[in-house]
Amino acid sequence: MQPDEPIEHELLRNAVAAEVTVTSTEVSPTSTGDRYVRIEGRLGDDEERDAEWAALGFIYALGVLSFAAARPRGVSGIDFEEHDQWTAADLLRHLRYERGRLVCETDYVRGRMMKTDVTVFPDGRFTLTTTNRGEAASRWVAQIQGKKVLRPVRPGGGEVVGE
Repeated sequence: MQPDEPIEHELLRNAVAAEVTVTSTEVSPTSTGDRYVRIEGRLGDDEERDAEWAALGFIYALGVLSFAAARPRGVSGIDFEEHDQWTAADLLRHLRYERGRLVCETDYVRGRMMKTDVTVFPDGRFTLTTTNRGEAASRWVAQIQGKKVLRPVRPGGGEVVGE
């Protein structure tokens, strides 16, 4: 890392350098007709200590992807700015250390409905949950894993954001 390089770059490098494995995915309907998604997985394998160096980057990368895809809902549109980004400061505002785990919970951030929670355990296990975000969480994890992700497009062209 260069001394003047933004810390966000290092966090993203750590996220994509980690081996991310999904062990289970549960999808259930919400009362709004959307979906609640819970993904469980692991950073590294049972013998590795990847959580020590990759957990913050992994949580940050999920925040970047969730924030980028998030849109306003209801009155939150008043605070929405189209050209805004998730930052390390945003991560720190929502991050806490709880009973040995790193936990990041987001609801509405600057007009965007994120509703994304990430928990990383000391042994590298993680849970990622989203509410009313479709099945986007599965695509975010796939992107961090380096997989190509197909996105739905509108018949007239343009990506369908947040699906």
